[in-house]
Amino acid sequence: MLYTCGYENCAPSHSYGPILRNGFLIHYVLSGSGIYKARGRLFRLRAGDAFLICPGELIYYEADLHTPWTYTWIGMQGIKIKKYLERTSLPEKLVVHFGQDAQLKSCHDRMAQADQLSKNRDLVMNSILYEYLYLLAEKFPNETCTPQEETAGQKHIENALRYIEDHYCDPLTIQDIADYLGLNRSYLHRIFKAATGASIQSYLLDYRMRQACILLTTTSLSVRVVAHSVSYIDPLYFSRIFHQKMGISPSEYRKSKQSASPLETQPATK
Repeated sequence: MLYTCGYENCAPSHSYGPILRNGFLIHYVLSGSGIYKARGRLFRLRAGDAFLICPGELIYYEADLHTPWTYTWIGMQGIKIKKYLERTSLPEKLVVHFGQDAQLKSCHDRMAQADQLSKNRDLVMNSILYEYLYLLAEKFPNETCTPQEETAGQKHIENALRYIEDHYCDPLTIQDIADYLGLNRSYLHRIFKAATGASIQSYLLDYRMRQACILLTTTSLSVRVVAHSVSYIDPLYFSRIFHQKMGISPSEYRKSKQSASPLETQPATK
């Protein structure tokens, strides 16, 4: 599932991290240069390179002082995303060279354009994401990867993700999800975090905030109604949580999206 995309024209020496992310992100360098640090390795990157950030891993990246980079990114979460990426060489190499590949670049461009849609945004963006994953698997295959049967744990997580999608607007708790699946709460927490890199509580919060962002961008609903639509009875508490996650208030977020260019996106998710 897609959870973020964007574009950044970095200032000299602009840096991000050290930080842990709760999803997979692929950054594609359009111009300039910079460095990426992950798993104790240092990569020096230039235009045409792409680098993968994996959930739960400490990373750092920085634009060059003299030729700062411009890049786009696509972020995704979920157990199936992990399995799809494992069909590629990216999780092992972390860095690959896209070059000027027109198909991969088109996915990044179309994703940014789709992010501005007012109707069926999620359907279009996820269709582009699956095309992107297919291209990665074709162009950068993991030669040692063999398809595996889905385990019971993976099925539980898929069901948990589906339940969250269906009930995020309700006052849903982790115990509710565990009860629905017939699982011990601690066991569910353990397998969910191992598979997605995020706790189920963190994932639920992120999912609600993403849905709130969609409503703020594509509707004229009041902040109070948006809050209620993603399970928050108290709009002030919702606004406080939203600000913590996004870096700006819901009203400010709506204004920024209304005035944004097609390639601008959420400031707190790059």
